[in-house]
Amino acid sequence: MARPRKFDERRVLELARERFWDTGYAGTRMDDIATATGLGKGSLYGAFGDKSAMFHRVFDEWCTAIVELAKQRLTCGPDSEAFTRLSAYVQFVAANTVADTDRRGCLLAKGVAELAQHDPTVADRSAETMAALLALLRTEIAAAQRNGDLDDDADPEQLAALLLTVLRGIEAVGKAGLPSKTLQGIADTTLAVLPRPRGTGRGDPRCGTATC
Repeated sequence: MARPRKFDERRVLELARERFWDTGYAGTRMDDIATATGLGKGSLYGAFGDKSAMFHRVFDEWCTAIVELAKQRLTCGPDSEAFTRLSAYVQFVAANTVADTDRRGCLLAKGVAELAQHDPTVADRSAETMAALLALLRTEIAAAQRNGDLDDDADPEQLAALLLTVLRGIEAVGKAGLPSKTLQGIADTTLAVLPRPRGTGRGDPRCGTATC
């Protein structure tokens, strides 16, 4: 009979994630994770498999968390509040990037940049995550169109793709060192240029309505 594990699996994965996040996949050794967690390599291999398997577990959970966070902020209310939710989400991503003063960036982006070319598991999981985010944005845009806050002639799929690209781009240029004012300006401008119904004033893009 296998002996029960005497460690907190969730905590071990959190510590492993921090190592991968700080030093990347190639720069992280199982010895490093063993040191960070206080576990022997035998215990790590027995519980999680090799380094690749552990990273896949961490990466998968990170991708799940990104989508869940988006769900909490999008598609969670009536159509009348859809544009406000959409605006708040864009501003949230910008603010979160500004707060990343260590320029760690997103583990999703780091994992994709380092591994997607040669690791089908990472490539497939990242594509699945982007598709899920795209769907959430598309649903929210369609809701804003139904409420008359966005032009219903615009293609919600294209607008969602545009927003997703801008949001991931904000994270990338933030990590590269663009100042917080610029990042906030990108968010504001993106919201300001979304197609509104004819004759509707744009107002302040941060207020979520035509006029504050």
